[in-house]
Amino acid sequence: MKRICVIGMGYVGMTTAACFSDLGNRVVGLDIDVEKLEKLSKGLIPIYEPGLEELIKRNRQAGRLTFTDNYDEGVGSADFVFVAVDSPSGPEGEADMTAVRSAAASVAHALESYKIIINKSTVPIGTGDLVTGIVERENPQAEFSVVSNPEFLREGSAIQDFMHPDRVVLGSVDRSAAERVAELYAPLNSNVIITDLRSAEMIKYASNAFLATRISFINEIASVCEKLGADIKEVVRGMGTDRRIGSYFLDAGVGYGGSCFPKDVKALAHMAAVHGCHPQLLRAVMDINQDQRKVVVQRLREVLGPLEGKIIGLLGLSFKPDTDDMRGAASVEIIHLLQHEGARLRAYDPAAAEVAAKLVPKVMLCPDPYSVAMGSDALVIVTEWNEFKQLDKIRIKQLLRQPVLIDGRNIYEPTEMRNLGFEYFGIGRGNTR
Repeated sequence: MKRICVIGMGYVGMTTAACFSDLGNRVVGLDIDVEKLEKLSKGLIPIYEPGLEELIKRNRQAGRLTFTDNYDEGVGSADFVFVAVDSPSGPEGEADMTAVRSAAASVAHALESYKIIINKSTVPIGTGDLVTGIVERENPQAEFSVVSNPEFLREGSAIQDFMHPDRVVLGSVDRSAAERVAELYAPLNSNVIITDLRSAEMIKYASNAFLATRISFINEIASVCEKLGADIKEVVRGMGTDRRIGSYFLDAGVGYGGSCFPKDVKALAHMAAVHGCHPQLLRAVMDINQDQRKVVVQRLREVLGPLEGKIIGLLGLSFKPDTDDMRGAASVEIIHLLQHEGARLRAYDPAAAEVAAKLVPKVMLCPDPYSVAMGSDALVIVTEWNEFKQLDKIRIKQLLRQPVLIDGRNIYEPTEMRNLGFEYFGIGRGNTR
């Protein structure tokens, strides 16, 4: 049984703490938000993530997982200290390191014996050196090593990703420390990559930037398909059978969102620019993604004319299925654009209603998809929740004031929808009006 402290009970920290405790370790989850800790101690989690609440409850009851707001208590009892605090985007796209710096200083003050400090947050290249410097300055007598261990968790499947990772990346100037962290992951039988600190930090950014690039690439191709009468679904089917390409992250739609891709691409572009590089590709990726939100509004304007006073229904608000996270969600930008044109909005999401009530308060939130459709001039699919694929389409058509459906995730087949009487528009489906 290893003794672990995880600092920061956000999305990554909660998952890391719960999963390590489920592997038989003694884990302390540390956060300065006392209200959040009280909820976690009762087994209640502030986010929607399948299976996480049950995992936390089980390990709480087994005595392997506890929570505290006291650094001396959390760090003092641990051999491994994971820093998983937030690093949001700053004004210029840079990662805001305020929480990381604060956590590093607090850890330094709590160090009384040798610890391995593991950076789990997504942080700029060079953060391992930064944390080392902060700890040495705050506690010159401290004995410690710093290891970079970037996370690759997908919201909606975080537990699966933690327990069955494609790889575990570890970087450090102290290889023995990295090897000790690797032992924590030994029960997972995963491929472990040990490298230097900065390369480990870059692997995270480069991976997310590449996946975002695939999404923007296929959305640009979809735009061309739209004009030339080709079907992006068929194009991807043909591309994806090439083993050099594959079909992952080649789904045309209204673009990527979430807490990782937008923030990480911005941060990498910022790092490149301030160090004298010219990140043209990364900038193009962001521009294309931004333009995809406008595609929905442009299509609605083409079909309905001026949108002033029109009722538009949105199905899906979270940035992807199986999460309530609306950070960077396409829905937020689409809502802003439609409200700017005077449209009245109603929406439904299986998980994100509580978040949406605070984030987009002027949108009427409905209890189900059919309430959204009732009396709307058009319906827009924004998030590809599975329940939307099984809707009673005839009933939806009867409820709409006009049978206009904009499929922002291409979950339906154009021929079927048109045969049912919909004026149907996907993304890149060769359906120019």
